[in-house]
Parts: sequence; structure tokens; C-alpha cells
Amino acid sequence: MTDPIRAAETPYATEVEAGKSYYWCACGKSAKQPFCDGAHAGTDITPLKYEATETRKVFFCGCKVTGKQPMCDGSHSK
Repeated sequence: MTDPIRAAETPYATEVEAGKSYYWCACGKSAKQPFCDGAHAGTDITPLKYEATETRKVFFCGCKVTGKQPMCDGSHSK
């Protein structure tokens, strides 16, 4: 598998906590979207680490084709 699976048509609005790391699912197969659950095993796609610098709401990409991984850039509407 070289192309990700579209997990959602919209971004995942998620509260993140400063100082914590999050692993964004890049393959689209995770059952714990937008985060990795290891479902990418056997593919050449790996999760992307996101380190929160402040506590706030962010928008993780759900379509998996964003140009600003792991954040949504509106690619889902193109």
C-alpha cells in the first residue's frame, strides 16, 4: 500500500496538551482516528509525530492528502 485511505471527509478537531506527543495516522486504516493504532503494519506508510507546543484545539487531516501533514489544509474540499 502506497496511497493512504481517506478516513474522513473533514478534519478532526482535537484538543492537544502542551508538551505531549501525538502520532497522526497517515495511512487512514487506524480505528482510533486521527491517531495511529498500528494498523499501518505491512504498508510502507508510517505515522507522523506531532508535538504540541501549547494546549489548544488543532485540526488533524482526515482525508490524508493534506500538503501540511498532519494538519488539515483544506485538500478534502478540492
